[in-house]
Amino acid sequence: MDIFEMLKEAGVEIPVDKKDAFNKEFRKTYKSEGEISKVTDKLESDRDTWKQRAETAEETLKKFDGVDVETMQAELATWQQKAKDAEKDYAEKLSQRDFEDALKEEIGGYKFTSEAAKEAIMARIRNAGLKVNDGKILGLSDLLAQMKEKDASAFVDEKQEQLEAGRAKPFTGPLNGGNPAGKKVSPSELMKMKNENPNLDIRQYM
Repeated sequence: MDIFEMLKEAGVEIPVDKKDAFNKEFRKTYKSEGEISKVTDKLESDRDTWKQRAETAEETLKKFDGVDVETMQAELATWQQKAKDAEKDYAEKLSQRDFEDALKEEIGGYKFTSEAAKEAIMARIRNAGLKVNDGKILGLSDLLAQMKEKDASAFVDEKQEQLEAGRAKPFTGPLNGGNPAGKKVSPSELMKMKNENPNLDIRQYM
């Protein structure tokens, strides 16, 4: 199921002329764990490769004292820069992975009305520019509080849910006024009827 079908099930209809723009922005911010892991593994490999080449080139230069040093030093500088760039790229992707891990952990404490609503909220969080510190996303609680005010339909109202769960089910059995059909019930059914209607005379069902 694609994102538009998920949003439609959640009651959100994206106009046809807006779908391309929405999809483009959504794909910029949403990446699966598999995609992030794949990119991180490649970056680690690239970083180690460039670093190894730079170290090898540096050792080689030491053996060619007086032989076109300027050219060789320029080549070494190029390799060193590539190694630094790979290291920087790796650090950025590692930070992104840490952010995703923290987001997955913290978002688990919230209930959403649908999976589409959850993904939409997570996409907005990724796009907010928040930072991670000690495994926690700074400012996430405040941001979610603002989102709940502006887009309450995306979140489950837990207080209302608890109230509904705590409500006693209406008594649907016979009232204390006789058993005209002469129905016989099991002891467990009698206990259930008595709990639902304390004034019930259970002798008429025995």
